[in-house]
Amino acid sequence: MWYILEGFDAPDGLAKRPALREAHLVRARQLLAEGRLMVIGPMPAIDSPEPGPAGFIGSLLIAEFESIEAARAWLAEDPYALGGVFERTEVRPFIKVLP
Repeated sequence: MWYILEGFDAPDGLAKRPALREAHLVRARQLLAEGRLMVIGPMPAIDSPEPGPAGFIGSLLIAEFESIEAARAWLAEDPYALGGVFERTEVRPFIKVLP
């Protein structure tokens, strides 16, 4: 099943993102290679593709996992979660309709 994985940035998350970004993306690329990644990206804190110092409210990933427990476990091991970029995370089931 597909799941929405959201990480919500800690107040100092923006400062921690650069050092952890590549490790964060390596794991996402693995999901992509396995055909399990629908989308991934940050959510800007302002209406701009370049939010600058406003930073991000968090990140969103939609991917396929065996179960919600597997999705939660995957997110718990994400470098952004382990490194303090995220202050909290959420995982919810998702049903893809289109395209």
